[in-house]
Amino acid sequence: MKKYLLLIMMMVSLPLLAQESSDTTIVTPRHPVICIGYLSYDDALTTMPEYEGVQQQMKDLRAAYEAEMKRVEKEFNTKYEAFLDGQKDFPRTILLKRQTELQELLERNIQFKKQGREDIQKAERDAMAPLKLKLKEAIAKVAQEQGLALVVNTDSNACPFIEPQMAVDITLDVKELLNQTK
Repeated sequence: MKKYLLLIMMMVSLPLLAQESSDTTIVTPRHPVICIGYLSYDDALTTMPEYEGVQQQMKDLRAAYEAEMKRVEKEFNTKYEAFLDGQKDFPRTILLKRQTELQELLERNIQFKKQGREDIQKAERDAMAPLKLKLKEAIAKVAQEQGLALVVNTDSNACPFIEPQMAVDITLDVKELLNQTK
């Protein structure tokens, strides 16, 4: 974030640095005025027509993993209860064998939960990638059409203040473009 703010400050100050003044002569800037755009990336992303479909896919995937996690947890609990009920009657070798089986099952369940979280995160990244690419292209097109040198994402309070006379909000333009290309 600091890099972006530094970049913005540098770009805004370039025309000022380009002005050289002598005793009474005023020299015009050597560089054109740099125009900056800004938008809420998340707002634009969530209004894309495809966004709801991706969210539903992710909800279904999470539900499937949740159901499987509950099933394996129930299986473990059933075996553990059977172990507790019979442990006083088991010979030592059977007791150790069942303890080992329970430990292995517990470790597999923990690994499955971890792998499930990773799989869901990867699936979400993969599903969102085409949307983010489409949004990036729309932002670039709007920025080029409006002659902008830079577009800043205002989400997460990354830019707490933007001078309205020195920048333009392109959120609506990007949303319109995205909704035209359904």
